[in-house]
Amino acid sequence: MNQNTLFQKTRLRLALWYALVMAFILSVCGFGIYQAISHAHWMTLDRELESVAGTLHDTIELKLHQPAQLEPVINRILPNICVVGESCIQEKSNSKRHILSAINQSDYYVRFFDKSGRLIAIAGNHPVGLTTAFNKELWQTLKDKKGNLYHQISFVLHTQDNRDWGYIQVGRSLADFNSYLTAVKLTLILGLPIVMLSVGIASWWLAGLAMQPIYRSYRQIQQFTADAAHELRTPLAATQATVESALMLSHLDEAEAREILRTTQRQNQRLTTLVTDLLLLTRLDRQSVPMQREICGLDDIINDLIEEFAALAIASQIKLTASISVSHPLNVIGNQDQLYRLFSNLIVNAIHYTPAGGKVTLYVDCNDYYAVIQVQDTGIGIPQPELTRIFDRFYRINSDRSRTTGGSGLGLAIAQAIVQAHHGSLDVKSELGKGSTFTVNLPFNVGSIDSVRSIYPLKSLYRWLRHINKN
Repeated sequence: MNQNTLFQKTRLRLALWYALVMAFILSVCGFGIYQAISHAHWMTLDRELESVAGTLHDTIELKLHQPAQLEPVINRILPNICVVGESCIQEKSNSKRHILSAINQSDYYVRFFDKSGRLIAIAGNHPVGLTTAFNKELWQTLKDKKGNLYHQISFVLHTQDNRDWGYIQVGRSLADFNSYLTAVKLTLILGLPIVMLSVGIASWWLAGLAMQPIYRSYRQIQQFTADAAHELRTPLAATQATVESALMLSHLDEAEAREILRTTQRQNQRLTTLVTDLLLLTRLDRQSVPMQREICGLDDIINDLIEEFAALAIASQIKLTASISVSHPLNVIGNQDQLYRLFSNLIVNAIHYTPAGGKVTLYVDCNDYYAVIQVQDTGIGIPQPELTRIFDRFYRINSDRSRTTGGSGLGLAIAQAIVQAHHGSLDVKSELGKGSTFTVNLPFNVGSIDSVRSIYPLKSLYRWLRHINKN
């Protein structure tokens, strides 16, 4: 399986999982919305029905004199009332609009029962086929022979002298209510596939975005592996060729044997340096082992490196100097060996890419929070498009020149990793043909100085031993 197929399948799986999770979430949300709308309409329906029934109950109760007998005045309140066993009165009221006029609408009905539960009269639009059996429950939902649903409320009626008269039931059809809920349900059901299609498209796009860093990391690992293999192959091939040529000779004198051993040693040293650099980068990346920290004098490190690389600068016909602007020791908390490696990499890099007659100058300064060290050269410079890639591992701007100087393309990558391990920053400014300036900012970490102050005498001893070794 090639890498494109692998990443496409991974992207598809991510998109499907995202779509499935979103489908579940949206389905639950849709169900919740439907239930909330249904509950809200039930509450509204109950309040409306209770309001109409309560007003009708209070109005009629004031007119009643004898139990189970409807007074003629009720005909004016309910013009369409029909007494069971008698002809129905069909006269219409000309009174002004009142809340009780809702009874005359097509979806309301009223029923009167005596104390024994016998139906006495009906009013409004009484459904055909609705059971007339009496039920004392306050709220009831009934169904007629056609399957239509009705919702009703029951109240006890009393006469003016507070005797039990009977019962009144006010109900209404649920046809409009069910029709609205059906419309909401259809909207949710039909809208869900459309939403899921949009979610599917969005999930595919988002999965692509999520896969981009992984894909770039995978490509970087591939490139790193290829570059590392290439760098390792070169000294191995040279060593192999040297050994094979030596084996082909029938006789080796001492001079030839020593030359072969020196060649093998050089290639072995190159391999050792490359492996050491790779291990250092790995440790800096993982930070699996806590870095040993101590008080490090940056001005002392810079002065030591100026002395150390003076011979290399003279051999390259380059002027190497340092300009220290601070009058007091410039101390930071860090790893002494790594800081030496950081600045030595920058100095060597500047010397190698500066033509004869040029200059490499180190500027040492500070501000309130950082120690600032600049390595400035008058070398060949770096093209602007390359500035974003010079810290990549094994990346070289000029392969032929780097091969001549023996570089592997890890120097700046190591420098950046060391700076990041010290919570600092490494910036570069360059102009093609005029030179480059690398700026290192290292935090002072003043709060940590007291915990390692006892190491300072050891640092002085370390510097003295280095001086003895040089002399």
